[in-house]
Amino acid sequence: MKILMVLTSHDRLGDTGRPTGFWLEEFAAPYYVFKDAGAEITVASPKGGQPPIDPKSDEPGNQTDAMARFKTDPAAQEVLANTRKLSDVRADDYDTLFYPGGHGPMWDLADDPTSIALIEAVYNANKPVAAVCHGPAVLHRATYQGEPIVKGKRVTGFANSEEEAVELTNVVPFLVEDELKRLGGRYEKAADWESFAIVDGRLITGQNPASSTAAARELLKLLG
Repeated sequence: MKILMVLTSHDRLGDTGRPTGFWLEEFAAPYYVFKDAGAEITVASPKGGQPPIDPKSDEPGNQTDAMARFKTDPAAQEVLANTRKLSDVRADDYDTLFYPGGHGPMWDLADDPTSIALIEAVYNANKPVAAVCHGPAVLHRATYQGEPIVKGKRVTGFANSEEEAVELTNVVPFLVEDELKRLGGRYEKAADWESFAIVDGRLITGQNPASSTAAARELLKLLG
């Protein structure tokens, strides 16, 4: 079982000058779900090397067991420090794709031609694609049989109310919830910050950081 996790290389929140990146829990939790299941994990990012961790994700109030495990795991830290360049990976080499969120992907992966082509190649090969929190933003230009990949699908992702709570509604390029709906996705959500993951066919989406483990477990079920 070969899983490709794709992280952002983008480290700035629009023109605010504030730092962003990927959300640490959304990488750490799925990483260990996959690792403990015996999967072979590759991590990639548009620029390769060490991707930016959103400093907010590592604040005291956001700590989780998976993050604690990561911080005492030199091998996992080494994997993260040396992500492969996205343009160097091939869809054929993997059984699935998993996109953690954080706000970073909104600015690079959402419109990255290499990422879009990768998603389409994996999905067209009858393999599943998963994304959590702001990760589903990466689907907004991906198509399947000429239509948006999310069209007609039950999907979730970071809710408008959650974006409002973190006061970034007017900073992000688009709102994940609104965009999924605009593309014809059948958007659903749970209460803010609750774990919620949806599987529809080969598409798996999670609502927020708390949904990372659930989304990863659902992906493993699909992979059988």
